[in-house]
Amino acid sequence: MIRRPGLRARVTAGFAVGALGVSTVMGALSYQLTERFLLAQREDSAVRAVALDAAIVASGLDDDRPDALTALSALNTGADRRAFLRRESRWYSAQVDTANTAAEIPDALVRLVERGEPGIQRVRVDGVPAMVIAVPLDDGTALYEVDFMRELDRSLKVLALVLTLVAVGTTGAGALLGAYASRRVLRPLTSVANAASEIAAGDHSARLDPAAEPELARLTTSFNLMVDQLSRRMERDRRFAADVSHELRSPLQTLSAAASVLARRRAHLDPRTATAAALLTEEVERFQDLVTDLIELSRSDQAADRTSVDVPALARRLCRARGLNVNLVSVAQGSDAIWQVDRRRFEQILVNLIDNAQRHGGGAVAVRLGGRRMLGYYVEIDDEGPGVSPADRESIFDRFVRGRTAGARGDSEGTGLGLSLVAQHVQAHGGRVHVTDRPGGGARFRIDLPKVAQ
Repeated sequence: MIRRPGLRARVTAGFAVGALGVSTVMGALSYQLTERFLLAQREDSAVRAVALDAAIVASGLDDDRPDALTALSALNTGADRRAFLRRESRWYSAQVDTANTAAEIPDALVRLVERGEPGIQRVRVDGVPAMVIAVPLDDGTALYEVDFMRELDRSLKVLALVLTLVAVGTTGAGALLGAYASRRVLRPLTSVANAASEIAAGDHSARLDPAAEPELARLTTSFNLMVDQLSRRMERDRRFAADVSHELRSPLQTLSAAASVLARRRAHLDPRTATAAALLTEEVERFQDLVTDLIELSRSDQAADRTSVDVPALARRLCRARGLNVNLVSVAQGSDAIWQVDRRRFEQILVNLIDNAQRHGGGAVAVRLGGRRMLGYYVEIDDEGPGVSPADRESIFDRFVRGRTAGARGDSEGTGLGLSLVAQHVQAHGGRVHVTDRPGGGARFRIDLPKVAQ
């Protein structure tokens, strides 16, 4: 698929094409007007010269024994003119090697002169533009002169080259002007894009200056108002999540204590009650995980506190704690073992992705780590579940918010909160999250973290 050029590139190209069109039209008009003017001047001077030569030849033929060659030898035609006398259907010339030139005289011009009318016609002789001027002298006699326009042709070629260079220069100047104008015109949009990027990175204090671009004061005011409202709403959501999670901790601790009592007395309970006690204990543990995730989400606006972390060792420890084979963890050859990440957040990323694979993806089958500090890191966790639906591929971030099984099998538990927390933690590191089908079946979750400056 061909990528459409950006707005700045289109504006610059528009200026360049416009400058090229204007310079081309002006150059063509200038060339045509100059060519007509020079040709008209050359034609006038040539006609006057031939008229004078015709008088000289007529005087030379006004003799008892007229000689055509003698009459032509009296002419001073120079290097760029050739004179011919046609008398009684025969051609005469005082110059040598002029047979090819005489053959280039158009028959239509000859017939016109034979009717007693003077004429002029442009021809090319051996690739050189020339002008043939014919003047009838008396019955059966006419003077023809071929005037070669070498200098005029060279001048027109130089003029065409100069106009072409001017058109190229004008096009380049138009492109530069377009680039400058697009940068000036799009500068407010660049400011909006930069502010939006800062806000997306977590800096909710970023605002636009209304005085910077008075023409866009309305846009600036609306943007700042939108950011204010968004910030207040996000703050309310975080405060709500924090309040709810803290309010739930006390009754949850009570439930957890009661569940642990039932779990210890499971051997003294009947099978149905024991099963209910086991389910209660499991759900209370999940509830505790959800509350922990809520607390983490309420603190998601905090910047990542990067420290040196042995990520492969951390991943193996988490797998071991969940009863998984530590051989699931593999490190790409040449990759760093010590990463610069926020330990608490990164551990939560691994925990949530591994637990998601265990609970909803048929089990984790691979945890791959790789990357270098100056190139960036990546984490891939594969499961053997049913894979990712096409609708989820079209919206990767929404995929992390909703969870890969929510609504897919008719259950309502979902994994949205845990994966949403993953997305928040990755965003705090300036990274990106992806989910695709795993070759051979299942899903692949990938975390890409940018390089870390020294």
